[in-house]
Amino acid sequence: MPELAKLGGKPSTLKICSEQEALTEIDALKKYEAELIALCDPLYPPLLREIPAAPPLITYKGQIGLASQKSFAIVGARNASMVGKKLATDLSLELGQQSWVVISGLARGIDTCAHEASLATGTIAVLAGGIDNIYPSHNRKLYEEISEKGLLIAESPYGTQPKAKLFPRRNRIISGLSQATLVVEAALKSGSLVTARYALEQGRDVFAVPGSPLDPRARGTNHLIRQGAILTESYEDIARELLNDLPTSKISKDSNELQHDLSSQELSPLRKLLMENLSYTPIRVDNLLEEYHIPPAALWSILLELEIAGRLNRQPGGYISLKPKQRE
Repeated sequence: MPELAKLGGKPSTLKICSEQEALTEIDALKKYEAELIALCDPLYPPLLREIPAAPPLITYKGQIGLASQKSFAIVGARNASMVGKKLATDLSLELGQQSWVVISGLARGIDTCAHEASLATGTIAVLAGGIDNIYPSHNRKLYEEISEKGLLIAESPYGTQPKAKLFPRRNRIISGLSQATLVVEAALKSGSLVTARYALEQGRDVFAVPGSPLDPRARGTNHLIRQGAILTESYEDIARELLNDLPTSKISKDSNELQHDLSSQELSPLRKLLMENLSYTPIRVDNLLEEYHIPPAALWSILLELEIAGRLNRQPGGYISLKPKQRE
């Protein structure tokens, strides 16, 4: 292996961990009440296993079962605005209430708000250094609370100090653990945009909160939206894109409003129009709304009918398609 790495252009010698070093790390982890988990282990996070070059080993402390639940990453600026912090808090609370596990990177600002708001419902913090290195140090109390109620994950070996080059690796794990990633505030050259880029490469949805063009913290999110990220102002924007993850009360409300606005006779041609334009080829929901001017409430209602009937496929990026008919 070291010889192959050298032939591949690695300037320094690749060092293979010795058996004694491995045993020493395992012993240190046990004393720290943390565990190592391998890619082949059934408990390894299933979404993380799907990404390119998934880490063969990760360290965790806390409730590993959280990594197998539906999950949503929220990341953003460390020097976040009060509005950004409130939005991150509100969205994390709402996601938690709808049984989503919230994932972030334990940084100051948006990350901290996301973790604190989702402690009671499930949160995962991904660390850049070893599982025993708390960064930033003033988040020690939050780190300890997450270790008890949530889940801490690290790719770097026990004892590793956080370094600049490790944060992008940490970011790819945040997005890799998540079905989708939301960026609340971010400068144009921020780590949050790195997380968003990884999410796109991994085939996951990317959401972004728009902001004032005069605020440097909004330039990154506005850029993402121009590049096709899903504009997000409320939880409903997230729920609609993830297709029918709206809470029952919201679906009922929309259905009731629809009954007042459109009669069954008026819904019938819309249903026919939609079926004529859906196929086995994926299409974005936004395209249907823009191209055919179907009222949003009518579209959600008809899509809900199709999904309940088992005829609808949901795919990353807000795409949908019909499922091939199966023989009874």
